[in-house]
Amino acid sequence: MAEPDYIDEDNPELIRPQKLINPVKSSRNHQDLHRELLMNQKRGLAPQNKPELQKVMEKRKRDQVIKQQKEEEAQKKKSDLEIELMKRQQKLEQLELEKQKLQEEQENAPEFVKVKGNLRRTAQELADAPDS
Repeated sequence: MAEPDYIDEDNPELIRPQKLINPVKSSRNHQDLHRELLMNQKRGLAPQNKPELQKVMEKRKRDQVIKQQKEEEAQKKKSDLEIELMKRQQKLEQLELEKQKLQEEQENAPEFVKVKGNLRRTAQELADAPDS
């Protein structure tokens, strides 16, 4: 592309075009950032260009670690009462499981075992009834 002919002439009446100032490049923050990037490039330190997925996964992992630490601290801070209540709750759950197992065993038992148990109970009831 040919240059305009008014650039060659030294006519003082003409207004010469000037390059526009880029407000972004003239800002102090941009200059500082650019200077820092150049220095890092000279040293061989490249900025971290991690994929977004990797950044998200690292953030999740950090959050999980922080959450786990908070839970551990909360467990350490439990009072004696809370610890005792938890022990009792575990014992009750264990007793309930044992009762369920006994009921299942009785339901799965053969018919003659059930009848024999009923006969024993009735015999004991009859033996206890006259004493009363």
